[in-house]
Amino acid sequence: MANKIIDALEKEYCGQGSALVYKSPFELLVAVILSAQCTDVRVNKITSELFKCYNTPEAMAKIKKEDLIRYIKSCGFYNTKSSSIIAASKSIVENFNGEVPQTMDELLTLNGVGRKTANVVLANAFNKDAFAVDTHVFRVTHRLGLSKGKTPDAVEKDMTKLIPKGKWKDAHHWLIWHGRRVCKARNPLCEDCVLKTMCPYKNKMDEKKKCL
Repeated sequence: MANKIIDALEKEYCGQGSALVYKSPFELLVAVILSAQCTDVRVNKITSELFKCYNTPEAMAKIKKEDLIRYIKSCGFYNTKSSSIIAASKSIVENFNGEVPQTMDELLTLNGVGRKTANVVLANAFNKDAFAVDTHVFRVTHRLGLSKGKTPDAVEKDMTKLIPKGKWKDAHHWLIWHGRRVCKARNPLCEDCVLKTMCPYKNKMDEKKKCL
């Protein structure tokens, strides 16, 4: 069943990648840090202005925190995010010759970078086999019965066992787009879903309706 679900998602969302707008690995890294608890639409509005002046680690490492906050304040958690971005930029300059590192272990040494952010950068900026778990992926995989993992790391382990390695980075996007467009957190559009005949969550909701 898992293979059928992944195949259906691929057919539905093939070719649809990240909604974040970026021109370099560093721009993507910053955008992903900003995207925590914030929409991609909002992040893209922020970075369209921010990256006009600060689109390299060297430039971002020199910005004053209060100046960065002026750019990113509308995305929420701006105090923590500004500190993380500046510290990560300084680390990239000082420890990685101004280049965003290309391994999980090295990326995780950067301030504000966890496995999700690292996986997004590895997959999208460097075209490496990686599977990131955000809130959409976490929700959709549980509803579809693909994972029962209680943490994003556990879900990542489950999904990388189910999905062929060569499809990891694309399947991440398929699940995200499905979560945004159909399998929404509130009021999922189950009747319009291409997976409705395979979805345990829909079956559960249908059974509840019968009991009302």
